[in-house]
Amino acid sequence: MDDVDADRRGNVGDPAAAARALEHVVDPLVAVADGTITYANEAARDAFGIGEADRDAATALPGYWDRLATAIDETTVGTVRRVDFDDDRQGARIHRGVDGATITFDRGATGADDEGALAGTRDRLVKDRALEEAPVGITISDPDMEDNPLVYVNEAYEEMTGYEYDEVVGRNCRFLQGEDSSEAAIAEMAAAVAEDYPVTVELKNYRKDGTEFWNEVTIAPVRDEDGAVTNYVGFQNDVTARKEAELALEERTEELEYILDRVEGLIQDVTAVVAGSTDRSELESEVCERIAAEDGYDGAWIGERNPATGTIDVRSSAGSGADRQQLETGADHPAVETLETTDPAVGTVDGRTCVALPLSYNGIEYGVLTVRADRDRDVDERETVILSALARSIASGVNARETSRVLATDAVVAVELELADRSFAPAALSSAADCRLEYRRSVHRTGDETASLFTVAGATGEDLTAAVADLEGVDCRVVVEHDDECLVELTGDSGLVGWLSERGARTQAIEAEDGRARVTLEIPRSANVRSIVEAIEDRYAGTDVRSFQQREREGETRQEFAARLEEALTDRQFGALQRAYLGGYFEWPRPTTGEELAQSMGVSRPTFHEHLRTAEAKLCRAFFGDA
Repeated sequence: MDDVDADRRGNVGDPAAAARALEHVVDPLVAVADGTITYANEAARDAFGIGEADRDAATALPGYWDRLATAIDETTVGTVRRVDFDDDRQGARIHRGVDGATITFDRGATGADDEGALAGTRDRLVKDRALEEAPVGITISDPDMEDNPLVYVNEAYEEMTGYEYDEVVGRNCRFLQGEDSSEAAIAEMAAAVAEDYPVTVELKNYRKDGTEFWNEVTIAPVRDEDGAVTNYVGFQNDVTARKEAELALEERTEELEYILDRVEGLIQDVTAVVAGSTDRSELESEVCERIAAEDGYDGAWIGERNPATGTIDVRSSAGSGADRQQLETGADHPAVETLETTDPAVGTVDGRTCVALPLSYNGIEYGVLTVRADRDRDVDERETVILSALARSIASGVNARETSRVLATDAVVAVELELADRSFAPAALSSAADCRLEYRRSVHRTGDETASLFTVAGATGEDLTAAVADLEGVDCRVVVEHDDECLVELTGDSGLVGWLSERGARTQAIEAEDGRARVTLEIPRSANVRSIVEAIEDRYAGTDVRSFQQREREGETRQEFAARLEEALTDRQFGALQRAYLGGYFEWPRPTTGEELAQSMGVSRPTFHEHLRTAEAKLCRAFFGDA
């Protein structure tokens, strides 16, 4: 250890404390004044055999003193001089003070022959070096002195706290504490010291520059051979990174628990509204009322894009800020951003945080839900995710109400489209097989798979099978083949019918020829017709809108009668009746058998006949008005 450092550490505070500190110096060290040894540390006492009576330097240091005395006289006060001895022994360093000098011998310079003494010295040196070079802060305090001050700190402690050795020794370790240090942890340490038992605590401490750090402190008593406590050793470990991560996790967990507790009832109530409302307006109105009444929010409104006026028109609203009737689509508002990006958006409106959430189901836009937070608080990502799930539930409910209006409403918009995209299976097959397809109806197969039945003119079953082999993702199964046409079951992208049904649109007709298909739809006039048509255009490139026509239904049409009957039939009953009729099962002679039709449905023959007979009975009751 550097002798200057040793001298600095040995002259701080109380002389007794200084002496104790010097005992930890790893090299033999003596202090002399006028040829008299005034102090020798344990390493020097062991190396030179210096006792209490050995105070004369010439006697205690034979073979060394003459050379050392001359060097001391030649050394300027306040400087250091190195002395190398003439033989193989190592040298020493002299630090000249005003009243004397401190001599630090290199290890091995003594040339001692006592192997036991040398072994003890080596052990002590190893222990001392371990203390000094340990990667954690180490302190030693003396409980026999007033206020149990520190008498030793290692370099890691200095680096951790920013304090130098001479700023620390002689002070109680509490100087690292501050206003945010845990009173409970401090009391726990004090109790451990008072009762002489070890303790480990974590508390916030403060460096010399005032910065905070989390300190994991372990304090343990050190006892002598008789069991009496002579010192306390402390270990300090900077655990700031871990502690901050733990506290951040606790904070996030508490925030999430708060959000979940607060919105749990809201989710349940909104789900009940979605399930129990009779129409879209009632659903939207009750949802807004429920959200506005929830603690944490003070307003909510649902708006829908109006392409004719370039505004977002408010359909339902409740709570503060609910007097809005419309919003310009160019305005700086989260609702505008959400409709443009289809993603949730958070922003500040009139000093309050607002969250806008898209109301979208199966690609169909039903508007935007805007929720206004109460007070001046932020809405974080976790809360936005929960509200987004709520919005999806609302959109699903709106979709269900809009879909049900297809059968109930008399006010519809008839839309005729032309599709040339070869990803649309009927168009692709009409080109590949040079035939004409006409849609009859969609049917359900085993496992809830949906397929569509088409009559095909101009191609045999063999022609169709060969053509489908070259079409990716299209499956064409010949159900019945007559001389002039075939009945086929088409799966693949012909699922357009079911896809449209989920969005509130009814497919009236599909006719495909020469690679082009004309599709006729009926959409409730109250539905978002534009959004449905745009969804079809996104699905099939090059879609051409041929016509829009608003009309009122009069009486019960053939399609309405069929829809009423279809509602009374189960999927299996409807499929059995439809296949039997379209397959010529009711003709004589029958071109197909019940066994063949049963196989096409993936059921046994007895099961097929059971479904068919039940469907026939329901058909008769519907036709003759038998309730």
